[in-house]
Amino acid sequence: MIKLTDFLLANKVPLNLHSYKVHLATGKTKPPLQAFFTGEFKEWQEHQRHKNFKKEMVIGLIEYNKNKWLFAGVYKILSYKKIKEKHIQYSTELIPGQDDLIGRIIVEHKRTSRASYLNGKPDGGDFYLSELKEQKLTMAEFPGFHNVSISFDELNVIISQSISSWHSALSNMKGIYLITDTNNGKLYVGKADGKKGLWQRWSDYSKNGHGGNVELKKILKNKSSSYFKNFQYTILEIAGSNTPDEYIDKREVYWKNVLLSREFGYNSN
Repeated sequence: MIKLTDFLLANKVPLNLHSYKVHLATGKTKPPLQAFFTGEFKEWQEHQRHKNFKKEMVIGLIEYNKNKWLFAGVYKILSYKKIKEKHIQYSTELIPGQDDLIGRIIVEHKRTSRASYLNGKPDGGDFYLSELKEQKLTMAEFPGFHNVSISFDELNVIISQSISSWHSALSNMKGIYLITDTNNGKLYVGKADGKKGLWQRWSDYSKNGHGGNVELKKILKNKSSSYFKNFQYTILEIAGSNTPDEYIDKREVYWKNVLLSREFGYNSN
């Protein structure tokens, strides 16, 4: 198997083999793969709790699957500054010549410790090219109505990129959906009964977080401008596009009663 560093050098990526780190990017609070999908991985990586990048360059690898990592680019370290206790803000730039490789390379590496910041070895270490995808990895395909659970950032990627499998599924179904405030656990039950079903309703939320809903507008008015990034979207129930709106109304009421979203959540009626 070819080593990652050999492949990068063969593709004329100017990597300094004598001064680089390998960043094994993981995390649950805001997963790095999600940041990659939303185009924010560079900023995600630049915010560190310690001086983790004491080299000229860093190779960003994002946890993808067991022993598999997604190549997120080689970055040059420009500077850093301490912004508060135990928080370091780096300034980096993406090294040229790798735009067609980022998001396409799957790297095989067996992690042998909890360390996330490894000193790069001149011989490339045990990081091997496992797969070269034809296209840059994007948000996963639609997982089925009973498996939908996405963050606001993921919703925004799905809508902005108009991912076909999601568009086809959501635009052909009416239904009842749930918004969960992951910051406090409060719930909001909503309905999608328009011509383009769930796709149109969730497209509205993607624009501003409240989707024009009066109740959510009031909540967001008293929060920070980006508070809606705490919202998680799931589907409670689906119905065909020809289902009468009266039926959808009744099912919305049912779920509000079951989940007590008026008594303890964000529904007001």
